[in-house]
Amino acid sequence: MRLSILFGFLTLVSLAIETAVPYWFPLRMLVPNLIVILAVDLGLRHHGAIPIALAFAMGYATDAFAGTILGLNAMLITVIYLLAYEVSSRLMVTTALVGSIMVFAGVLLSTIGGLVLNSGFAALSDAGPLFPHFAAEAAISAIIAPVIFAFLSGIKRITGLPVGPARE
Repeated sequence: MRLSILFGFLTLVSLAIETAVPYWFPLRMLVPNLIVILAVDLGLRHHGAIPIALAFAMGYATDAFAGTILGLNAMLITVIYLLAYEVSSRLMVTTALVGSIMVFAGVLLSTIGGLVLNSGFAALSDAGPLFPHFAAEAAISAIIAPVIFAFLSGIKRITGLPVGPARE
């Protein structure tokens, strides 16, 4: 229950930041994808039915805030969670570096996957000039990820949630 409340609150704060900051700050690609960072943290450190439902809910909330096709981000964020979960179940140690790499890959998957699923594979040929922007957003998110992971660990410690990976 505490995990649901914590990630629900953090999702709302993240979506507020992601939607408000581009109005204040003209370079959208410099705003990290905080929802992907939260989904990667869930996948690396929390296993079970509730975290996957939270990942789906975070993606669905992103769809509701962004005004895109309902279910598109829900599916992509759930896939990112599942990839992070799979990585954490295969590795003995999941460090901030592993999390950053997962965030980089997750942001690229979310951005390019959303483009392909929304517009089709033909959009990839027209989106060639946008790939440096996609990579820059992924790099910014990966650089910010360890700070967010440390912040999440501190909040989890305060609330009594497990900080490390929950092994089954």
